[in-house]
Amino acid sequence: EEASLGMNCSSVNCPVTWKLSPAFQQALLSFCRMCSDSRLGAEVSRIADSEESVMLMLGRCLPHIVPNVLLAKREELIPLILCTACLHPEPKERDQLLHILFNLIKRPDDEQRQMILTGCVAFARHVGPTRVEAELLPQCWEQINHKYPERRLLVAESCGALAPYLPKEIRSSLVLSMLQQMLAEDKADMVREAVVKSLGIIMGYIDDPDKYSQGFELMLLSLGDPSERVVNAVHQVFIPAFAAWTTELGTLHTSLIPSLLARIEKLHTQGEHGLDEHKLHVFLSALQSLIPPLFAVVLQNAPFTSRVKLHGDIPAIEVTRFPRPASPLQDVATIIGSREMLSALLQLYDHQLEHEGTTGWESLLWVVNQLLPQLIEIVGRINVTSSTCVHEFSRFFWRFCRTFGKIFTNTKVKPQFQEILRLSEENVDASAGNGILTKATVPIYATGVLTCYNQEEDRKLLVGFLEDVMTTLSLSHAPLDSLKASFVELGANPVYHELLLTVLWYGVVHTSALVRCTAARMFELILRGMSEALVDRRAAPALITLCSGPEFSVRISTIPAFGTIMETVTQKELLERVKMQLASFLEDPQYQDQHSLHMEIIRTFGRVGPNAEPRFRDEFVLPHLHKLALANNSQSVENKRIDIATQLFEAYSALSCCFISEEVMVNHFLPGLRCLRADMEQLSPEHEVILSSMIKECEIKVENRAMSDPQGSMSIASSLVGEDAKTKFLSKMGQLTTSGAMLANVFQRKK
Repeated sequence: EEASLGMNCSSVNCPVTWKLSPAFQQALLSFCRMCSDSRLGAEVSRIADSEESVMLMLGRCLPHIVPNVLLAKREELIPLILCTACLHPEPKERDQLLHILFNLIKRPDDEQRQMILTGCVAFARHVGPTRVEAELLPQCWEQINHKYPERRLLVAESCGALAPYLPKEIRSSLVLSMLQQMLAEDKADMVREAVVKSLGIIMGYIDDPDKYSQGFELMLLSLGDPSERVVNAVHQVFIPAFAAWTTELGTLHTSLIPSLLARIEKLHTQGEHGLDEHKLHVFLSALQSLIPPLFAVVLQNAPFTSRVKLHGDIPAIEVTRFPRPASPLQDVATIIGSREMLSALLQLYDHQLEHEGTTGWESLLWVVNQLLPQLIEIVGRINVTSSTCVHEFSRFFWRFCRTFGKIFTNTKVKPQFQEILRLSEENVDASAGNGILTKATVPIYATGVLTCYNQEEDRKLLVGFLEDVMTTLSLSHAPLDSLKASFVELGANPVYHELLLTVLWYGVVHTSALVRCTAARMFELILRGMSEALVDRRAAPALITLCSGPEFSVRISTIPAFGTIMETVTQKELLERVKMQLASFLEDPQYQDQHSLHMEIIRTFGRVGPNAEPRFRDEFVLPHLHKLALANNSQSVENKRIDIATQLFEAYSALSCCFISEEVMVNHFLPGLRCLRADMEQLSPEHEVILSSMIKECEIKVENRAMSDPQGSMSIASSLVGEDAKTKFLSKMGQLTTSGAMLANVFQRKK
């Protein structure tokens, strides 16, 4: 029976055929545990049977799924959220889903933000401008003041990423206002940096000319930002985009550049406290970033544009033809459209400049007849002693000349400078006093224009120019600041050291002592960064040559340079040669009454002493200062005595911070200070007390050292200071200030 039953079941593959009552069936199935009465149970028990029901189901489920997914994995949900938000029929549900998207991760990192942005752009492409404005923008607006900077960063980046997909009037109103608010108010540098980049993208899509002035103000506001990364973003993205828009409007060279020039000019007429260097930097750096788009305008509006042929042999553009752009948007090839197009235009540009001239070429004529003369005039008014201003303008002209090319520089830029500088023999007297050769025009022409190209003839021109300036200024007894500024700016780059030494050698062997004096003074400015080999081979021999001439004034002018060698060089033989030269100044009887020589030596010792080799300081500087202080006690000419005392005070103040051995302290430093105090008692009683305090401080140092090392030192210490003197000194110290400048002022009043 069992066998037949089994056979029966296996042969008929069917459900059991006996009848069960429905109640029994229900009761039996109740042992399968189901939960269709819960929310999730209801979702699970009814499978979506159409696209729409899938969207509705996702809309219902996602808000419950998101909070339960690990933070690190939540970006996996982005495709689901976006797809649902795109296709869901209910606006309220879509809003909730986009809200979830923007709040998906508490503090999204770079990668997570990029993923969300990618999703936003995909959504925008799919749904069109009206829904982007209605559905995505409110999410941005909501988070504009979020407490986490990462979330505000997402907002700033979204404004740029969504720009191409927004209705144009919203771009130039609401979105621009949002970004403007964040730029002005957000405390986080990274947020303002993203704001500036998004503003640049917005500028690329704005077509409302009325927004020009708002764009200009935003450019200036962001350029003045305290954060370097924000300012870099302005130059990399905002300015090139704004320039592209003004090029479209036709106002790059008629409005934007003239506005910046006007602001630079205004800086020179404002304020009694001198030029605001930060503002100058802001305006000039903006102008510098506008050079590539300006050059593109000149090329695109040239007489030859109709003759451009892009087939045939177009030579490749040399790698060094243009300065390195701050970003691809500042690359002239990107602005023009392609490297091939740029190369073809450059060929015609150079040919036109060389053979056909500028007739009818309006944009280039504006550069030559308006921009250049205005810039050269501004340069003539800036302070030549401000190395920052000189450096900024120098960099500007270098980039300008390199961008516009060698033929343009030689035929349009150099002649305008040369016309103004007019270097010639008969002009020597005319350049005395307030002449143009004493202005910043000299260093900016030398370092910004004449260094642009580096062939032999370019280097010769630079050397010749510096030689002429050195000669003219020296012979007309004019201030040397413009020459000094040229040497400082060029000397910062070791590439120019040999060239500058060539210029100085011309001065060393010049027939006029005035020119030789100037050459001697210039050495000091370039020695600091120079290689020891070059100092040894070229600089030191030139200085020693200057000392062999008959004029004391020339010899005295070499002292600061010798001092700088002592401070910066380590090579023993060279140091020994310099020390011998300085020793001859101090010990040779012919220099005994050379007041200005002694002044220069003391000034140099005060400057280089603290940084020089300790042995040189102890064995050379301090013993000689002692001798000079002692000699000054018997100086009968009061003015000279005051001069030397003032200079000694400065030197001793500078050297008092050095570690000085007990022996040198006792034998030279203290006796020198006492000699100086003897002068002060007569010349400036109110300052004698400062020296007394310095002396007592040194005496206490010696005594304290003796106490910690009683072997053999006690006698020196006890002979120097008693307990009562020490107590008096300490009570006085709180009231005293040591200031050479203050002392000099007192002497000034006495005179």
